[in-house]
Amino acid sequence: MVDSGKIRNIGIIAHIDAGKTTLTERILFYTGIEHKMGEVHEGTAKMDYLPEEQDRGITITSAATTCYWKDHRINIIDTPGHVDFTAEVERSLCVLDGAIGIIDGVAGVQAQSETVWRQADSYEIPRIIFVNKLDRVGARFLDVVEDCRRRLGAPVVPIQLPVGEEKAFKGTVDLIEMKAIYADEEDQGQTVRFEEIPDELLDDAELHRQVLFEHLAEISDSFMERYVEDQEITADEIKAVLHEGVLSFKIVPALCGAAFRNKGVQQVLDAVVDYLPSPLDRESIKGIRPTGGGKEVERRPSADEPLCALVFKTIHDHHGELAFLRIYSGLLKQGTAVFNPRKEKVERLSRLYLMHANERHAVESAGPGEIVAVVGFKRTGTGDTICPKNKQILLEGMDFPESVIDLSIEPGSLSEKDDLEASLEILAKDDPTFSWRIDEETGQMIISGMGELHLEILKGRLIKEFKLNVRTGKPRVAYKQTIKNAADGTGKFHKTVGEKELFGQIELRVEPAAGERGIIFESRLDKTEIPKLFWSSIEYSIRSTALSGISLGFAVVNVKVTVLGGSYDPSRSGEIAFGVAAEMAFKDAMEKGGTVLLEPIMNLEIESPLEYLSGIQSDLNGRRARILEVDVNTDPAVLRGSVPLANVFGYSTTVRSLSQGRASFSLEPLEYQPVPPSEVRSMFDALNR
Repeated sequence: MVDSGKIRNIGIIAHIDAGKTTLTERILFYTGIEHKMGEVHEGTAKMDYLPEEQDRGITITSAATTCYWKDHRINIIDTPGHVDFTAEVERSLCVLDGAIGIIDGVAGVQAQSETVWRQADSYEIPRIIFVNKLDRVGARFLDVVEDCRRRLGAPVVPIQLPVGEEKAFKGTVDLIEMKAIYADEEDQGQTVRFEEIPDELLDDAELHRQVLFEHLAEISDSFMERYVEDQEITADEIKAVLHEGVLSFKIVPALCGAAFRNKGVQQVLDAVVDYLPSPLDRESIKGIRPTGGGKEVERRPSADEPLCALVFKTIHDHHGELAFLRIYSGLLKQGTAVFNPRKEKVERLSRLYLMHANERHAVESAGPGEIVAVVGFKRTGTGDTICPKNKQILLEGMDFPESVIDLSIEPGSLSEKDDLEASLEILAKDDPTFSWRIDEETGQMIISGMGELHLEILKGRLIKEFKLNVRTGKPRVAYKQTIKNAADGTGKFHKTVGEKELFGQIELRVEPAAGERGIIFESRLDKTEIPKLFWSSIEYSIRSTALSGISLGFAVVNVKVTVLGGSYDPSRSGEIAFGVAAEMAFKDAMEKGGTVLLEPIMNLEIESPLEYLSGIQSDLNGRRARILEVDVNTDPAVLRGSVPLANVFGYSTTVRSLSQGRASFSLEPLEYQPVPPSEVRSMFDALNR
């Protein structure tokens, strides 16, 4: 058992290419877990273990590892930075206690930096910031700190300053200890030297130390008294108030360094131990008692409490299926039976592991605050709770963004069809933002995901990991439909099948549900004579019909369906009859109410030298883009706005052409909006070509 007070569960979050995996690799090296530093650009990073990650030099899936620093266990989850894999960040943050936000010292706050920061805000996760790449040309630590305050809305305060700039970057100034810190390059930064602050930096260090003290005085009254009375304040006292401020979200300490050059990494580890919370610092986890009428219950982070754990991820590899979970209370022991209250199933875990990327290290048991992986679950998936059957608790599940892009896929031969379907099922279980279906009109397999890169990588996994020869069509936008006006519909199914006469009749109302996604289902069948036995088949039929779409295969969303009643005949009615009648009634109401076509709108951010900005703006105007902000006070300039996804397929080639290869852009799903009537006809023509 590990003392929960000496556990740190942290995530590393950032925009793509800010240096998350590089920092993690250095952490593993300095903590003795790895004896050689892996490099992303060489495809040797331990945390990027998938072949697609090694080939592309990006993180695709969150990888977990455990290391030790100053008598503390640090469980780290290295998350992806590309927006197509934002769900990996989401499900990691929901089980973490703290996070390191990495900001590029040259580019500053970027689009995905803001996204992951908002995600961490939603889970109320305390953070520290590491401004990386200060050895690059154009690096600007204090400007980036100000950028963080402005764009992240966070109370960011430096606790370090850089020694030197750009190629002259040598080390850091610690504003708490008031020492300059240098890492020896001869032994890859393993030896750290503490020296006096250079004279030319002493005034700046004193100034920023006073700024730090002013922020700490606002957090602690006792610190304010000592500061106002000009009493000597020790480093331990400063760290204690910083810890309090980080936990209360009143301050976000900013550190600096260059992970690739092995500078500043050990100080990040010190900050994780000193300032980020342990499981004991977080509030008790709250859930509901499924068998107690939904009454709220909570579990303290104690081994004496009943077991409570959340499964936040599942993966399938050549060893079998692994379920990753965070233990909030109680003990989890190898070979024990546990209960899944969401699925109402008993599961038995056969093996228990600490993970180091794709390596497994068996353990006998695990307690509060630990992140482990288990083998043996059959029905448990992402978002499920694990607890004892006699002490049930159900934690809040996870919500993931809807897919915005579709792609047709087919096996290389008919003999691979079953294998392809089985492989797609595995990928869909591992990745909540990926789904697949068979188009009823064309018979094609359709896969859906968060972007072109997302589906391209999943296709690569099918080929490399599952050894399948697959072919894909062109990407297409995942349009949706909703109802224009509220309408009532009736479905009556009366048919003789063989020697059996079937009968069922359903009446329902469909109306818009603003601000919602999917289907809100409400039933008044309890006021009719239709037996309860058939209610679930009626709801299932309506939801299935909405998912498959009523025309062109586009799913119906943002509607409320109220089943008003129906007719029942004891000798002729059954599940099949009511299911068909419900489908007919739903389609009838949708036709009467009229449909609205919805398209995915993306947040857009472009970074470009100022001289190319006008050409880029002119091009965007022809793509129905909405430009919200143009910041010309930065270099490069930054344009922010929104644009329909349909109009930016292959946009990377265009933006490179308009800027001589010097501009970059990022897209992030924002919302679904109605397609303008003037665009509907041309869109349908394009879809039918």
